[in-house]
Amino acid sequence: MIIEADGGSRGNPGPAGYGAVVLDPDDRTVLAERKQAIGIATNNVAEYSGLIAGLEAATEVGAHEAEVRMDSKLVVEQMSGRWKVKHPDMIPLARRAAELAQAFSHVEYRWVPRADNAHADRLANEAMDAANENGEQPPPKTEEMAPGWTGAVGKPTRLLLLRHGQTQLSIERRYSGRGDHALTPEGHRQARFAAERLARQRGRIAAVVSSPLTRAQQTAHAVAEGLGVDVHVQDGFIETDFGEWEGLTFAEAAERDPELFQRWLTDTSVAPPGGEPFDEVHRRIQKAKDELVAEYSGANVIVVTHVTPIKTLLRIALDVGPALLFRLHLDLASLSIAEFYPDGGAAVRLINDTSHTHTR
Repeated sequence: MIIEADGGSRGNPGPAGYGAVVLDPDDRTVLAERKQAIGIATNNVAEYSGLIAGLEAATEVGAHEAEVRMDSKLVVEQMSGRWKVKHPDMIPLARRAAELAQAFSHVEYRWVPRADNAHADRLANEAMDAANENGEQPPPKTEEMAPGWTGAVGKPTRLLLLRHGQTQLSIERRYSGRGDHALTPEGHRQARFAAERLARQRGRIAAVVSSPLTRAQQTAHAVAEGLGVDVHVQDGFIETDFGEWEGLTFAEAAERDPELFQRWLTDTSVAPPGGEPFDEVHRRIQKAKDELVAEYSGANVIVVTHVTPIKTLLRIALDVGPALLFRLHLDLASLSIAEFYPDGGAAVRLINDTSHTHTR
């Protein structure tokens, strides 16, 4: 049998529900459907609840083998045994799902894109819609003042900005833009310590968002595994394209294109040869930030990215000019925090904290 399962939360945590459908593998005839609201919960709890409902339904229709299809990479990887289940809210759910799976001769877990999980997604949304119609609304949000005297009101979206760990190019202090470099052993160590630090962060983490580049994704997955959440790749947070300067040191770039290099240091509309100007990076990051704040309004989100995107986000939050790009230093695996309020206000709470990388 095919089991398609999904879950969702409007607020993460917020009003949550799940959906599951059991299908005949030959003609996709619907053999069973399940959907239910589960009150206030996270996306991952709802996803696991959908899996459990799907396994129970498949058992009831007499299935002996099952292929579980879900768009939650976290659940698929954990149930396949490749990732550990660490989050306390999910340990009993994963245990229950494993117990149900033992009744089958074989269960295979397969990740599918959200578009291929539309039936279960629809059922989950129907469950959440029904709960809202019955008056099961989320608790009202309380207004919060931004620190200081900014006057910003509302619950902010807090972005925890984590720079990726060390790569070989960062050791050699070379331009590292779109080149897809992996972490060194020291970079993996830094990522692990950052993950431990963020696992102790006050407040639930709604999502871990990553640049598409390997060094950022490796760092992000270390963090996400410790938190028990998925990694969402967002292309807008990719590093600057340094063009023909990629892989060069600052001195080599200055020697190669001396006049252009000096203009680049003072004019954000100037691009490296074949590369991307900081003005374009600013527009790209502004768009990515706006999309993120709209999707995770009032939540805590970890963004694992690179030097220029983090500097740009801090520049946006501080509402300052481009000089910040050239005067602010950010270490590898450093943590910065910026908050963006619904009325357009913003606040910066932390810049370049590396205390977690010096604890061992």
